[in-house]
Amino acid sequence: MPHQKLHISYNQIHEAIRQSVERFHINEEFKPDLMIAIGGGGFIPARILRTFLKKTEKGKNIPIQAIGLSLYEDIITSTGEDENGAVEKPGTTVQKTQWLNFGASHSEISLLGRRILIVDEVDDTRTTLAYAVEELRKDIEAEEIRRGMKPGESNTVLGIYVLHNKLKEKKRDLPEEIKKNYFAAVEMPDQWLVYPWDAIDIETHTEHANKHN
Repeated sequence: MPHQKLHISYNQIHEAIRQSVERFHINEEFKPDLMIAIGGGGFIPARILRTFLKKTEKGKNIPIQAIGLSLYEDIITSTGEDENGAVEKPGTTVQKTQWLNFGASHSEISLLGRRILIVDEVDDTRTTLAYAVEELRKDIEAEEIRRGMKPGESNTVLGIYVLHNKLKEKKRDLPEEIKKNYFAAVEMPDQWLVYPWDAIDIETHTEHANKHN
């Protein structure tokens, strides 16, 4: 586990997002028309990201939907075993705390035919991101079937955008078609990141961030 803390300021995040949109040609090539932010770390990056994304054909800002996912880590004893002697693996269980509302008529939110960008602050173990992709793909296929389509017929495209991707071995992998649309504003070594939305004293936090700028 990395121990040295790296503080990140709002200004650094804002500039990293602006540069990444240009670097990856997101407006010209991926052309997202819906963002799904993973709470709570993905909320603020998604809102900043929208500032740099082109509006939809109807001249409206790209909508941001929110999902809540919690990564639960099993408690491990000093021996690495639980009371029954079984070795537990931390960080493998993801639970939904909030999800997209399709409503009784399944018409409030349609994912079909969209170019959807899933947004989070950091790609650490990739467990949460992989889970989000799996569940959204299930929802897309279920909606296709409800509408009398074959799976994949709607040409819905999923992509991922993260502020930071830690260059480390991941616990989960992503489908090949998702990897083609994977955007990380910053690639970095495995390090303990401290984001400004977690700061109690934002001025001190920013001072720490600027020291490493």
